[in-house]
Amino acid sequence: MNYKIVITVIIALVISTVLVFIIPKEETINPKSVYRVYLAGKSVGLIEDKDSLDAYIDNEQQTLKEKYNADKVYAPEDLEIVKDVTYNENISTTSEIYNKIKDIEPFTIKGYEITIEGIDTTNEQGEKVEGKDQTIYVLDKDVFEEAMDNTIRSFVDSDSYDKYLSNEQKEIESGKTGTIIENIYIENKITIKETNIPSDETIYENVDDLSKYLLFGTLDEQQKYTVQNGDTISDVSFNNKLSNEEFLIANPEFNDVNSLLYEGQQVTISIIKPQFRLVEIDHQVTTQDIPYETETRYDNTQYSTYEETIQEGQVGSQLVTSKVEKVNGQVENAVIDNNATQVLKEPIKRIIVKGTKQRGGSGGVNSGLSSNSKVEGYWLWPTRTPYYISSPYSYRWGTLHDGMDIAGAGYGSPIYASNNGIVVASSYKWDNGEYIVINHNNGYYTIYAHLAERYVSVGQEVSQGDTIGSMGQTGFATGVHLHFGLWRGFPYSSGSSSMNPMSLF
Repeated sequence: MNYKIVITVIIALVISTVLVFIIPKEETINPKSVYRVYLAGKSVGLIEDKDSLDAYIDNEQQTLKEKYNADKVYAPEDLEIVKDVTYNENISTTSEIYNKIKDIEPFTIKGYEITIEGIDTTNEQGEKVEGKDQTIYVLDKDVFEEAMDNTIRSFVDSDSYDKYLSNEQKEIESGKTGTIIENIYIENKITIKETNIPSDETIYENVDDLSKYLLFGTLDEQQKYTVQNGDTISDVSFNNKLSNEEFLIANPEFNDVNSLLYEGQQVTISIIKPQFRLVEIDHQVTTQDIPYETETRYDNTQYSTYEETIQEGQVGSQLVTSKVEKVNGQVENAVIDNNATQVLKEPIKRIIVKGTKQRGGSGGVNSGLSSNSKVEGYWLWPTRTPYYISSPYSYRWGTLHDGMDIAGAGYGSPIYASNNGIVVASSYKWDNGEYIVINHNNGYYTIYAHLAERYVSVGQEVSQGDTIGSMGQTGFATGVHLHFGLWRGFPYSSGSSSMNPMSLF
């Protein structure tokens, strides 16, 4: 017998026997179908049943269900479960996966994501400010719709809005005043989609909270003021950097600026910060005064200190038809229909007589700088009539609007010197646009801004009523208008202060 062959056979049998015990059976190397769980793109383990994790989350999150009165709680927004295979990788239990993810990202509930698209604007420096999108979460779409309706009614008279929606507005009778809403729309694009909302987001469950946020931009407690004896709405508004309109929006229980306040009353003085731009286009017919002119006659038999009124002036009145554009309750533009203007009462001019005789001199009419520079006892309205005061001297969004905006006279219409004086500025600036400043030589200065053109230069002497420029929309201006300002001291210089220009008239 060949011993070498026998030994070889024996060794082969031994090796075969060993391999049988070492190598797993065929069924142990077959792949197994499972589900891999990813959270924020990272694997957190394998589970055998995909649906079991959803059911486990819903069962364990009873507190969250009760808090939001939700039917079901879902996995975190970034959780992803995909089908996979494994050979010998450990498979986790549902509870093990739950415990891994519960403290990493919040669970979610069904609701609605509302996006209010931001609108690009321009700041006071003339720079573009990119609008910011607002994201709001609600469980019920009706909450959002009712809150939007409430907020709109903060800016628009509720009765007028109802008539606009139901198409029941009445035409304005001839010779009468009134307002018709022609259009109301939200300028921002608003999208609503159903989604799973992370439970750590602010979720608006009631109309009042969401209405408050849409109006003020916060859910923080609103700042209050305790009314003092003698306070008026105008006083409280101005002293707390609000316009009258903003005060009325924040305090809807008051009908108008003439509503009475009582001592000890609590009113809201927080600055509103609407989360959307509500545009309202109105057709308005209003009564407006027609200012009277003053005619000065000279008498060389009387001394220069002599002045007598021989005919008192009387203002006239007219019906003015305007198309007014408001954004969140504030007028941004106004156009007057001059063809529809109806004079109700003609003004009667004032006539005064002034002496020109100089003591120790030969008399005669004065001429030259001293005469023209003398400020008259009355001031001339700086635009033609009719007009529309689109923004008074008041605070807007917490910032003082240090003049009044006069619109409606039309692009290129004349701008008049309100009184005698010397032109001390005639230039262009990014905010004022084309502007003119007149020194009236009594400590007062007037500024005329956003002009289309300037007709006077520095050092030039002007008389009351001279045309010094034309109305335009240059600089930081939302529409065609004149910004007319009154200052004690040169405007915006150290120690100067603005005043309400309406105090002149």
